[in-house]
Amino acid sequence: MTEAYLETVDLACERDWRLLFERLNVRVQPGDMLQVSGPNGSGKTSLLRLLSGLMHPSAGDVLIKGESIQQQRGELARNLLWLGHAAGIKGLLTAEENLSWLAALHHGASREQIWQALADVGLKGFEDVPCHTLSAGQQRRVALARLYLDAPALWILDEPFTALDKQAVTQLERHLAQHCEQGGMVIFTTHHHLQDRPATFRELDLGQTAL
Repeated sequence: MTEAYLETVDLACERDWRLLFERLNVRVQPGDMLQVSGPNGSGKTSLLRLLSGLMHPSAGDVLIKGESIQQQRGELARNLLWLGHAAGIKGLLTAEENLSWLAALHHGASREQIWQALADVGLKGFEDVPCHTLSAGQQRRVALARLYLDAPALWILDEPFTALDKQAVTQLERHLAQHCEQGGMVIFTTHHHLQDRPATFRELDLGQTAL
């Protein structure tokens, strides 16, 4: 069996004195695409935040490369890319400035690489535009442009298709599938039904584990 890049060990999550899930054991290996599904309130976003090191579990642990995530605080940005439900960009900064700042969390990027990433998501000509003037879909594309730069192999994405038009959805589906086909990993939530899935796609339904 291929060594897991990310693994949960008897993971449990409690929010507002309510146990969402417990004894959750998940393995994610190079090439895997894992969709986390379940009804509202089942803990989908909470699980992604736990896997990203943004929350502490009620019990259990998350391992990255065999080591507890709690011991990797200074290295998490080199091991995974987190993109939350909100775009997470600053409205007063331009698209280029936002992407430059976000890329610096990982490996950094040149101006040419940033402009190319923005062109890849359909934002050529918007590099110097303050993000508060962009539409919700365009702001989402600025955030998603991080996926076209040199980024960690593991992408953890909460509702990445939010506010995207049909063409952008199709493009993002293909990009995520290609990332997995090249040995990367994607863990994500979405209400969107994917048409383009790699052979390694699987689904984790928290509705079956929620208490």
